[in-house]
Amino acid sequence: MDILLLFIGFLLVILGIIGSFLPILPGPLTGWFGLLVLHFTTVIPMNWTFLGITLGIAIFIWILDYIIPAMGTKRFGGSKFGVYGTTIGLIIGLFSPIPFGILIGAFLGAFIGEILYNSKDTNRAFKASVGSFIGLLASATIKFAVACGFVILFLMKFWHYKNAFF
Repeated sequence: MDILLLFIGFLLVILGIIGSFLPILPGPLTGWFGLLVLHFTTVIPMNWTFLGITLGIAIFIWILDYIIPAMGTKRFGGSKFGVYGTTIGLIIGLFSPIPFGILIGAFLGAFIGEILYNSKDTNRAFKASVGSFIGLLASATIKFAVACGFVILFLMKFWHYKNAFF
């Protein structure tokens, strides 16, 4: 049973890395579940402090994932309409069946929001949309780094107790 839990946990931390780029999977949270499953084995002792800290990081990054693109929109001169458009576009893009829907949704949401705010200034709308896109890329980079950190933590825990598994 421990080998099965080890395999499932490893699969989840790898899915966490993939989820850093796919909007369907919440990357760091999926990776955290891999760490949790690893601690459910009889070999590795349950460490609630470790799991609590890593869960806090995963939730913080998950929340930031929705805030950073809006911050990018604002930083590049967008108005509240652009920020709201980015957030709405992210949510619509998340559930859209098209590839890269979240990227397109954030970009178009910011653009449409800015056009609704001021239909004459398309340059400003485009600039705010670029800010949204850059924010989304920054968010994906942060999620990827945290997910890779969770894989490293998983492997370190496994390596420490490897003799008990095999």
